[in-house]
This record gives sequence, structure tokens and C-alpha cells, in this order.
Amino acid sequence: MATHELGIGNLSAVPGVVEKHLEQFFDEHGPAISAIGEPVSEAVAHLRAFTLGGGKRVRPLYGWAGFVGAGGLETSSEDPNAVLRAMSALEFIQACALVHDDIVDASDTRRGNPTVHRSVEAQHLENRWLGDAATFGVNTAILLGDLALVWAEDMWRYSGVSLEALQRAAEPWVGMRTEVIGGQILDISLESRGSESADMADRVNRFKTAAYTIERPLHLGATIAGADDETIAAFRGYGRDIGIAFQLRDDLLGVFGDPAITGKPAGDDLREGKRTVLYATALELLDANDADELRTGVGTATDPKVLQRLADLIRQSGAEDAVEERINRLTASGIAHLDTAGITAEARQALSELAHKATDRRM
Repeated sequence: MATHELGIGNLSAVPGVVEKHLEQFFDEHGPAISAIGEPVSEAVAHLRAFTLGGGKRVRPLYGWAGFVGAGGLETSSEDPNAVLRAMSALEFIQACALVHDDIVDASDTRRGNPTVHRSVEAQHLENRWLGDAATFGVNTAILLGDLALVWAEDMWRYSGVSLEALQRAAEPWVGMRTEVIGGQILDISLESRGSESADMADRVNRFKTAAYTIERPLHLGATIAGADDETIAAFRGYGRDIGIAFQLRDDLLGVFGDPAITGKPAGDDLREGKRTVLYATALELLDANDADELRTGVGTATDPKVLQRLADLIRQSGAEDAVEERINRLTASGIAHLDTAGITAEARQALSELAHKATDRRM
């Protein structure tokens, strides 16, 4: 399907096109990487496998939805293929965030496969290289995450989108990158301080996930399309609410999700000590003894039976139901923002379906 045929009614084809743009980018940069040296090519192969080896391409999908939803295919002079290539750059920001996040969280698996730092560590052990394999894995993965962030900028800037459009989109592009890294810093800071604040956990949801997952991609696409301020504000309101609901669903999956579906160990958020809205809500609802048990176990427990006990405490507290109710409210309020967006009924329907897909998911 040609890029210009990917209208608002057939967004399901977008991830496949994004995949091709990413493959092309890796292929184009292969010679420059090879010229540096074989060890670099071997390392970058891990980034390629990770970037192309899974993911729902949510961010480019929303970026493209922002462009076509704002009438970009009809009113903009931008090359649709270039716009989708620019939106594909969001997957490199996602790769950077996930590779670094897995190091921070000491995660062994992602999407059912070894994390990048563990894959590099295994390669080190297999080849009997010198030094500590785990340290080499972490160090290489840090640098690969950095490379992904650099390549996001390259793919965005040299996508073929006009300079005028890139200038219009400069504010959300710059803001998005600051927000996601700032949100990650806030996340680990709350863990280290033992925060029990639902408000601060919401800030993590807002900046670490919601902004760069849905709100800013929509903002970028609409801005490139030349949308007016009212439409951009409506898209951002939708993106903020749906993005937070998306993360709240992730928080539920991080405690109650099926590892066979999520690709991560059961109770992973409890083991890592994540300071989520779910956790803060449970502490508010539990009696003193159960709250102390949960507080003591989060971030320290590793035994599957203990992690299951902590999950049971959260479920018994009513926090799971409370978060589910909030997801439903945010989904409804997010969709309601579209009423002021000045978009077609078809665009509103497509974005409504995307909202439910993002917030109802089980992985």
C-alpha cells in the first residue's frame, strides 16, 4: 500500500510501513558503521535486532494519525512518505528509552527475549572475551541507547519533511525528548526516596510515558500538517488523558499481567520497586499492618510466592478496581477532547478506536 493511501480509515497498515523505514535506515547506515570497525557492527546488530524485533509502533502510528487527522493529506504540501519516515524516528527514541530503562531496572527480559545488555553479556561470555561480561553488556547497551537517540534526530531531520514544517514542529520535538528523560529521572528518584505519593506517580505517568507515547506524537503530526491551535490543543488533551490511561494499564500489567503475554516476569514492577499510582492507591486503602507488609516487600522481594502475596494485597485493597475505573474515566475524557478538534467524523472514530486499543490492551 502506498503511503499516500494510508488515510485515517486504514491506520492498521502503518506499523508495517514504519518497519520498512527502520530497516532502510539501518541498511543505509551499515557501511558507515562497518567503516568504524567490526566490533561496532556487532554491537549495532543488537540494536537492530531489538528495534526491529517487536513493538506495536504506537508512537509513529499516533504521529501519522495526527498528520492525517488534521487533514495533512488534503491540505499539506508535505510528501506523505517523508512524514511517515519522520514519525518512524520516534521508534529510535523508544529504543533508547527501553534499552536504558532495562539497565536501570536490571531487567533480564523484554518482549519475551533477553534485554540488550543481557544479549551483549551473553555474547561476551560465548566468545570468552576479557573483563567482566555483565559490565561490558551494560556499558555497550548504554552506548547503543545513546546511538539510538542520535539516530532519532538524524532520521527526523533528514526525513525529507520541509524545513518549514520541521521548524513548526521544533517545540514539541524538543519538549518531548526533555519530558521523557526528565520523567525517567523522576521515576528513579521516587523509588530511591520511597515515595508514596499518587500525585508524583501521576507526574511520572504524564512525562515518562503519556507525553512521548501519544500526546507529543499527535502534536508533531498535527503541527507538520499545519493544524490550527484549537485542533492541536484538542489533540494534546486527548493524548494526555489516553497516554496516562495507557500507562495505568501498563501498571496493572506490571503486577497482574500474564508473563506469557507481556513477555516480562510476573510481578516485575513489585520486584523493581516501582512507585506507581496502583501502589500508592493500595497503601491508602489497606489497613496499617497490610500496608506495612506491602511497603516492606516492594523493591526487596524476589521470591515468586512473596511477590504473589504482594499482588494479592493490592488486589484485596480495591486498588486494582480503582485504577480500572480511572482508566475508563480518562479514556472517556480523552475521546471527549476530540469534539473540539474540528476534525472529520471519520478521524474522530479512528482516534476513538485507537484510544480503546491503547487502554484495553493485555500486553
